[in-house]
Amino acid sequence: MYQHKRFTTSSFNFFQKFKNFDYILLVCILLLGFLSLTTMYSTDGGKVLFHTKSHFTKLIVFTIMMLIISFINIKYWFYIGYISYLLVIGLLIWTYLFGITSSGSQRWIDLYFINLQPSELMKIFIILCLAKYFHRMKLEKVNSVYTILTSLIIILLPMGLVIVQPDLGTSILIAISGIAVLWFAGINYKYFIYTMLGFVISLPFVIAFLKPYQKLRVLTFLNPDKDPLGAGYQIIQSKIAVGSGGIFGKGFLKGTQSYLEFLPEKHTDFIFTLFSEEFGFVGSAFLLIIYSIIIYRIVAIGSGSRSYFAKIFCYSFGAAIFVFITINMSMVLGLLPIVGSPLPIMSYGGSSMLATMIGFGIVMSAKVHNQQLIA
Repeated sequence: MYQHKRFTTSSFNFFQKFKNFDYILLVCILLLGFLSLTTMYSTDGGKVLFHTKSHFTKLIVFTIMMLIISFINIKYWFYIGYISYLLVIGLLIWTYLFGITSSGSQRWIDLYFINLQPSELMKIFIILCLAKYFHRMKLEKVNSVYTILTSLIIILLPMGLVIVQPDLGTSILIAISGIAVLWFAGINYKYFIYTMLGFVISLPFVIAFLKPYQKLRVLTFLNPDKDPLGAGYQIIQSKIAVGSGGIFGKGFLKGTQSYLEFLPEKHTDFIFTLFSEEFGFVGSAFLLIIYSIIIYRIVAIGSGSRSYFAKIFCYSFGAAIFVFITINMSMVLGLLPIVGSPLPIMSYGGSSMLATMIGFGIVMSAKVHNQQLIA
């Protein structure tokens, strides 16, 4: 009798978790994965080659991983908030000492089945760490000097380890993820204003310490036509590809800029240019709608969670995804300097997709266990 009751309760809990899934979010993620796969197929020239096969494998594996994470109680993600942050810090130190060097940067660890870029994981785990830090913190303590200094140390430590790789773009994205948590945790807006003013004032000194290729990116952004066949080539070709797509695009597998190899790095950070050329303004608007629904659902899940930790994580992760998308699309349209920011799910890259799917999994965990209170 007892065993039957336990089985019934267990089965109910299992099916109740499935019932609590945010299927709108799940469908949007799967649809985004499908679009990314078709676009990757296009980058391989309409053939199932390395990038398509690798991207498909990662999509399957990481989607299953996301679903598994969804069933894990949100309180466990709260418990490992600090540990996960310290673990990625350790991976960043390992990368600095023993990492793989490619194109002048030392950003990856060879795990045999994947070249892991720990800085991508830090975009998520810094949110997890700070969300735990501000959980249950009294409002009067949020704006204390001790709290602000501790938060800045948590943000600046991984930033420094990523900058020395060197990877200024990713370090900025890590900072944005951390700052999003500070904003939603209730840090007084005046500190953000002071920080922004300090950044603007120090900008000339910051530029002086940039690497030559980083200075070149800034100068190229300001005037890409100065060196159209050199530093400005990538951004010029990117804008041509986007503009040539018109309203409805040139059609699937018919993008001339990409197929004639005018568009470099089309499978990674510049994936949006190929997609926009083939599917035009309508296709790009559809992609933006999918991203908008995803961000809306993430925020809605946070709003419906009883746990303050889950609320902060969802709000901050949603804001971070919005910024990542905005920076990538602005970059390929010539509105921002090239900073090496992948388009979530769409861009080729195992570490970026792994980090994003972990974030989605934690958000879905917050939805499945939205009545879970964390002491």
